[in-house]
Amino acid sequence: MSGLLKKLPSKLTNKLPAKASDSTRSPVEKPNSTLKPISNQFTKLLSITKYLPASARSSILSKAFGKVVPYVGTTGVYYETVEPNQVIVSLNNTKAVQNHIGSIHAVAITLLAETATGFILGLNLPSDRVLLIKSYSVNFYRPIKKGQIAAVASLSDEQRLDILNTPKGEMVIPCVIHDRESDSDRDPIVVEMTWAWIPKSELEARRQGKNSEKPLESDTESKTEAATKQNDQ
Repeated sequence: MSGLLKKLPSKLTNKLPAKASDSTRSPVEKPNSTLKPISNQFTKLLSITKYLPASARSSILSKAFGKVVPYVGTTGVYYETVEPNQVIVSLNNTKAVQNHIGSIHAVAITLLAETATGFILGLNLPSDRVLLIKSYSVNFYRPIKKGQIAAVASLSDEQRLDILNTPKGEMVIPCVIHDRESDSDRDPIVVEMTWAWIPKSELEARRQGKNSEKPLESDTESKTEAATKQNDQ
């Protein structure tokens, strides 16, 4: 946690992406929740900043999280809402992230969806586990406008409990992409991000080339019996 706190900016910057006006935002339904947040480095940071004004809080979280994942920090991703049940991140259409027709590049959009889904999983993952992207698919159904886009990732309480109570597992994290300056009712992009998580001890064992999976006792007994019979013959 101390390492994450050291990444907090000493002062706010004016170079963060501007948030879209309320009139241009698509309505986003926030899941109802009765669960308390778990304790990890991300939720501790949220608790420290929860009494700040919304704009200042978002700016601090954007700077801090941008430094946690340096590559993501270079794209200008802005963390608007960071809560265990919902994460909303946005990206302005600047020259650095444009494609050949002046809209936001497909790779930048994919990164935005990965950021939203990864962080909402991270907010709900005990500190003794690590998350890993497993697979994703991104389908573009219409051209997006040249303005700001936002990725919204949401989890129900049932999904959060499943993450908490499953030491090793995977889940498709729902994500919606909002093209905020478009008046079309059709979603421009449909994203499916499959994330997995494993105990940190297992990841370390893999890095050291060790097999962390122990054979089941029944399998060991069967192999021993087979070998004994073969020797008897």
